[in-house]
Amino acid sequence: MRNIVAGHVAVTATEFVELALGTPLELWLGVEGESELERAARLDAARDILTAYPELPDKVSKVAAEAIEAYAPELFNVIALPQPSPRRRSRTGKRAAA
Repeated sequence: MRNIVAGHVAVTATEFVELALGTPLELWLGVEGESELERAARLDAARDILTAYPELPDKVSKVAAEAIEAYAPELFNVIALPQPSPRRRSRTGKRAAA
């Protein structure tokens, strides 16, 4: 199966995400061994992108949900957890004596 995003063929999962988002993953995740100066520059660039494209977090969530649905749909099989029963408070003080 070929993954085509915006007319480009994505060979790897990383390329697919980068093409879908329009930014390299390293911008958001960083790279091992980056200096404090490199990290500060990366985070500054990320802030600029988020300012220019405030819809990007929604786009990222959509891409992530679509990837989960395509490759690991069992992660969406959730069940409701039982709710704890409400506790009854014991009556003490003036109101209990009345």
